[in-house]
Amino acid sequence: MNKNNIKITFFGDSICVGAGVPVHEGWVSLVSQKLQKRYPKLVVSNSSVNGRTTRQAIINMPYEIQEHPPHILIVQYGMNDCNYWKSDKGRPRVSIDSFKSNLNEIIDRAFCCGVKYVCVNTNHPTCRTESFLPFTSFTYQDSNERYNKTIREVAALRKDSHIILCDVEKHFKEKASVLASYVLEEPDLLHLNRKGHIEYYNFIYPILREVVDNVA
Repeated sequence: MNKNNIKITFFGDSICVGAGVPVHEGWVSLVSQKLQKRYPKLVVSNSSVNGRTTRQAIINMPYEIQEHPPHILIVQYGMNDCNYWKSDKGRPRVSIDSFKSNLNEIIDRAFCCGVKYVCVNTNHPTCRTESFLPFTSFTYQDSNERYNKTIREVAALRKDSHIILCDVEKHFKEKASVLASYVLEEPDLLHLNRKGHIEYYNFIYPILREVVDNVA
């Protein structure tokens, strides 16, 4: 396969959309720009939606992914799944068991429609470590860590060399002392700022470059 014919799609939530920064400064755009300098005819698309959970992703996947399958799919969910709304009275938007099942279904659907590699990202640590989530005794960041653990479990249990775990959380935890400098200021404390997007790019780009070479 010619590298120039490869298609890549990012399938995620606001972390892939780049909420809070200009669209051209988001990490997905930065990765796309660098990959296309290396492979000029490479097609990169971003099928991500602010606030989307894995449950909503499965509903949209037949049209957004399966109808026009890429060779490489980057999946990044969890930050909405792990959240707790007041209206849910102490239940997460998506239970951790359902989240695990949904991730597996996303991966299954991807391979079934012809995707060659699925990159599954964990999520970066946030600075939402003070206030408890509604009707709970733990913070948003506590919940985020539990869902990241599930992402790792899904990737490990499948034992498939065509599933690539991009452990974003591990990478950012190594920079814990400066974590606050990577996310938007209060009241957000979750979404990436410009510096955070650059750090994502620096971590993700070498992984995707290698995956593109493997597909080719």
